[in-house]
Amino acid sequence: MVDLLVRGAHVVDPRAGIDAPHDVLIREGEICEVGAPGSLEAPPGAEVVDGAGRHLFPAFVDPHVHLRVPGQEHKEDLGTGTRAAAAGGYCTVVAMPNTNPVVDSAPGLRSLRDAAARDARVPVGFMPAITRGLAGQELTEMAELREQGALGFTDDGRPVVSAGMLRKALQYQRLCGGVIALHEEDPSLSGAGVMHEGAISALLGLTGIPSVSESTLVARDCALAGYEEARVHMQHLSAQESVLAVATAKAQGVQVSCEASPHHLLLTHEAVRTLDTSMKMNPPLRTEEDRQALIDGLRDGTIDCIATDHAPHARDEKEVPFEQAPMGTTGLETAFAAVYSGLVEPGVLPLGLVVEKLTSGGGLFGLPVPRIIRGKPANVVLVDLTADWEVGAEGYASRSENCCFGGRTLRGRVLLTVAAGSVAYRERAFALSLA
Repeated sequence: MVDLLVRGAHVVDPRAGIDAPHDVLIREGEICEVGAPGSLEAPPGAEVVDGAGRHLFPAFVDPHVHLRVPGQEHKEDLGTGTRAAAAGGYCTVVAMPNTNPVVDSAPGLRSLRDAAARDARVPVGFMPAITRGLAGQELTEMAELREQGALGFTDDGRPVVSAGMLRKALQYQRLCGGVIALHEEDPSLSGAGVMHEGAISALLGLTGIPSVSESTLVARDCALAGYEEARVHMQHLSAQESVLAVATAKAQGVQVSCEASPHHLLLTHEAVRTLDTSMKMNPPLRTEEDRQALIDGLRDGTIDCIATDHAPHARDEKEVPFEQAPMGTTGLETAFAAVYSGLVEPGVLPLGLVVEKLTSGGGLFGLPVPRIIRGKPANVVLVDLTADWEVGAEGYASRSENCCFGGRTLRGRVLLTVAAGSVAYRERAFALSLA
């Protein structure tokens, strides 16, 4: 547990109503005091950070990452994945179950939680599968998994195609708690598609995935959740029709939340023209109209949080023709800087809103929401909003390099991340001093 004084940083915590320079004192891993700049003294032996000209935020929480453990450690593991999270300013991440074997049993979940306690740089929550083996045929032992610490359940990577199976899962969710998080895709519509169905797919001669593949299941599953009075979360929305379906369901009182990812907020299917396989993800990059609908959804509250869907793949898996490459892009190390550079600096979204959306994801699954107020655990990130950096120029903390923002110059560099009261990341050139 760290003793740390951040002096004179511009603190932005929208939930606490703070948007001004402050000193922030952390003692034994807890926020001890927030005061006017220059008003707080560091206790003997505490580390002191000069925050002048820098910003201090509540650290981010990502409710949707793939850490590839167990069975795919050549892509990522608990150590490398959480190191990437800390480098991106995250204090907590929530891991998906589409591993090998699938996380669908209480012993498997217990083993993973033990491994995370030993190896992870930041706290990790786990979402085991809704159905055994992600096969959509048989429910997992949801109550037993909840007893072992499951935050909820998801077949992410695959949809729950059967409405009857999902209805049964929602009935169990009402009894045992947690959240049902849904990857929304109708396989009969998406088929063998590799990118968004539209003008660019036609130009490139690639099989497309229509937006109704996503939005029709979003509408169906909102209706099921409303009927069962159950709690659902829609993962990685990409289409304007999906945003409308969620907004309609919320207006009708359905217990639904949803997320959008930085790549869908910032890129469109135009980026696929180069056939760069880092631009291949599921759901795919869609149109400018879809991108604007997602931004509007963040602005009006329809979209509850920003989640990376961090999906690492080994280099040889991505260095193949576009049609053959696996879906997915990494995102933990670039999420804040990409959104800040693409949406905050141009004035599209206010900084406070982006900080709120990057920190709210865990709260949807029952995790504490980071706050910069006295008495709370220290989960903070110090950022230099004036620093430009090239993505990938100095390598990645992640084991994989398939980042859709690779080679781009972004603004906003994470200097320091404190997660659960301990320093999880320091930028190499960033010096601290002792009181």
